[in-house]
Amino acid sequence: MDGISTTWSGVTSASRMRMRLTLLVTVLAVIAATVGLPGTKALAAPKFKGSLTIAAVAPFTGADAALGPKYQTACLAASQAINLSGGILGKRVNCKVVDTRGDPADAVPAVRQMYATTSNLALVIGCTSDEASTVVPVLDAHKTVSFCMTGESEFDSIHFPYFFRLVPPDAADSVAMVKIAKNKGYKNIALAFGNDAGSQTFVAPALAALKKNGMTVVSNQTLDINATTFNTEAQAIVAAHPDAIMMEALGAAGVAILSEVYQLNNNKMIPVIGTSAMIDPVFFSGVTTGPIGVQNFIKNFDADNGTVNFSGPAYPLYKKLVLAQSGKVKGVPSFQGLLTANGTVHLYDGINLAALAMVMSHSTTGSKYKADILKIAKGAPGATVVSSFAAGLKALKAGKKIQYFGVGGKYQFDQYQTAYGAFEDDQFLADGTTVSAGSLGLCTLTSCK
Repeated sequence: MDGISTTWSGVTSASRMRMRLTLLVTVLAVIAATVGLPGTKALAAPKFKGSLTIAAVAPFTGADAALGPKYQTACLAASQAINLSGGILGKRVNCKVVDTRGDPADAVPAVRQMYATTSNLALVIGCTSDEASTVVPVLDAHKTVSFCMTGESEFDSIHFPYFFRLVPPDAADSVAMVKIAKNKGYKNIALAFGNDAGSQTFVAPALAALKKNGMTVVSNQTLDINATTFNTEAQAIVAAHPDAIMMEALGAAGVAILSEVYQLNNNKMIPVIGTSAMIDPVFFSGVTTGPIGVQNFIKNFDADNGTVNFSGPAYPLYKKLVLAQSGKVKGVPSFQGLLTANGTVHLYDGINLAALAMVMSHSTTGSKYKADILKIAKGAPGATVVSSFAAGLKALKAGKKIQYFGVGGKYQFDQYQTAYGAFEDDQFLADGTTVSAGSLGLCTLTSCK
């Protein structure tokens, strides 16, 4: 020992220190590469050979602005896992926001601008009932595959080759709402739907389903979704003494009408049955922080929703990925509340379906990969069932046929590329998440079985 350095197996203490620092830097680099990427075991960030864009075409401003962040979250969650697996055919997936403002007239120039400014556009998600009637023809003309969250009846019988609908039409949604009312023994129903295209598509099928089930519509109110008060409409509803209110009014309009009905009804909440779109953290936060309060609201609110497969293998990763987007998406008061949100669930699955179809077809061009979406959704005899992009990628590389089973279950598309599935009655919990209160069965345009 010389008082300056010591040796061990020919290595000085100074050298050992440098080795330890090198090892520490390596470990930190690995952690940095994998942090925020839940459910993965990657040790280093993959190298990409270019990029692809998925565009979320939806309202991010305007009365229905709560819809856009649901879809953006789905894109960020799915692309995060896809990119960790090396991307799609070696290309990194990026997400882009296209704001339609929830207006069919504003949506078309926004989409045309998207095409003018976006390179390597591989997929569009979102495309709500507010703007689908004007946007889908434009997307189809550009041969862009789109997964839309629209319930408009025009898509029930018109085939757009590049259009896919991951949820049943609004007519089936309305039938499911009536099934909830029937299960609860309600006879006299008030309707309160926004004047936007996305909400009005529920009214006619709801009226038909209520009549078929022997129920009476005691009040039918159309709500101006840009209004701040609904005293006239609230008075009419309260005066009609309904057993329940069936409604869709997103954002501030839904909060305002329920608050005014509550106050005019001597601070007593009339039971409400909402559409699946009202399983929304913005709506929940607005209602529960007002005069109604949390407990009053959760005891008196039900909404129909597509069944979420909580016990399935896709859900744990989906949950981690959605919660990992906290702080990355504006306008979401609770990411826990998105775990059962219709748009987030199904568009996450849709992106995985499309991504696996691109791998299967060896192409990111819509005209070449769209047919494989249907093949992966249906599954061939003996196909390997997969619940994530990583699992599907591994199976495809091994030469296997696959079937995707996602958070929303299996997707079986009809001739118009609409997927019908089972519905459930969802109720909010105090933390803004939801729980199923029972199955409603498979609901079609006319009945639930």
